[in-house]
Amino acid sequence: LVVLIAIGALAYFGVLNPKGILPKSCLLAPGFNCDDFIVRSDGTATFIIRNGIGKPLVDYLLTIEGVNGTCAIDINGTTWKTGRQLSCSFIGLTTGTEGNSYSQDMTLWWKEEGATITHRETGKVATKYE
Repeated sequence: LVVLIAIGALAYFGVLNPKGILPKSCLLAPGFNCDDFIVRSDGTATFIIRNGIGKPLVDYLLTIEGVNGTCAIDINGTTWKTGRQLSCSFIGLTTGTEGNSYSQDMTLWWKEEGATITHRETGKVATKYE
């Protein structure tokens, strides 16, 4: 009986709330790294993705919730070179309350420079609204 009361008290005060211990994660295909990201309670977000697949890329696009990100390379030009970062900003994502969890699939499209085939990989973002 004492154990049940202790568990009830822990749950009541949020100690056993799994949303409170949600790790921040952004997972894409091997070779792509989420260097940093933020999802704001007003439905805006920014993701910084690094190209580590060993080839320069063109015609890249990141989408979340069917919303296309506005993406820019960290230096002048449009070719996303190996080791360089791509910054993608979003407006119009689902809004939420600061501290609540946010979890969505995201999709990255790209072509290798000089190629005609468009590649597509799906990843996942899980974080809290800030």
